[in-house]
Amino acid sequence: MSGPPSLLIENYLREVGFWHVANIGQGCKLDPKLISAFIERWRPKMHTFHLPCEECTITLEDMQLQLRLPVDESVLTESVQSADWGAICYDLLSAIPNNIYGGRIEIGWLRDTFLESENDLTKVATETR
Repeated sequence: MSGPPSLLIENYLREVGFWHVANIGQGCKLDPKLISAFIERWRPKMHTFHLPCEECTITLEDMQLQLRLPVDESVLTESVQSADWGAICYDLLSAIPNNIYGGRIEIGWLRDTFLESENDLTKVATETR
């Protein structure tokens, strides 16, 4: 992006907590040699970087931490026009949340409803090392 985001969408970006993400990189100089080195080490079949120290991947948690994205609030989805959000949730998830906010559902509800201890990603990650 060559400049800051348009003022026409600033309020929307602020409302969903993405204003700071849209401004990341403003005034930063990219290092083409570093970017090339990472491109050479990327393995698309494994979705990892093969570095001299060991294999490395970027996780959703990495992105959440680095970009300071809110993950304890509503899930951001593409805009869809519908009169019956409960029916859409049931079709996609086979469950209906207590609160639906104009097509948004709380990530905490998703975690509480669908996360099972045997599917805990942190447990899987530590077992594979």
